[in-house]
Amino acid sequence: MKRVIRTTAAILLMLVSAVAAAQAREVVALRGYEPGTIVVKTNERKLYLVVEPGVALRYPVGVGRRGKAWTGSAHIDGKYVRPAWAPPEEVRRDNPRLPDVIPGGSPRNPMGAAALTLSGGEYAIHGTNAPGSIGGFVSYGCIRMHNRDIVDLYDRVDVGTRVLVLR
Repeated sequence: MKRVIRTTAAILLMLVSAVAAAQAREVVALRGYEPGTIVVKTNERKLYLVVEPGVALRYPVGVGRRGKAWTGSAHIDGKYVRPAWAPPEEVRRDNPRLPDVIPGGSPRNPMGAAALTLSGGEYAIHGTNAPGSIGGFVSYGCIRMHNRDIVDLYDRVDVGTRVLVLR
């Protein structure tokens, strides 16, 4: 009997996880971009990965707060799993109590499960250990994703992938 209950609980957990993952990313129409391109629409707080002509995966994201948001074109120049994080100077000015480096995997590390660094060296698309921030204008310019979503995106893209950040 205990084994049946454990099995049933495991099946329910898998179903709930599958439903949550399905709600996190969706297949949608998106025209005008080459397959393989990442498009971030900051006003929507959505990231799109174009998977074939006119079709994209859409993920909810957190984006730059007022005065920190940016637009432009970049490419992925690095891929990292559970990266350590050294706060940029601007972040350290606003929060001088931060340590010089927060180790990867720490619950205090804002990079979460993975990071895709962007050319120019200032920003990244990364996971977060603060899932409630997804959907908001919350960062210093980085694009935040649920950890399960950054892991999914990480597996789908390569260094060199084009990234467009739009309003």
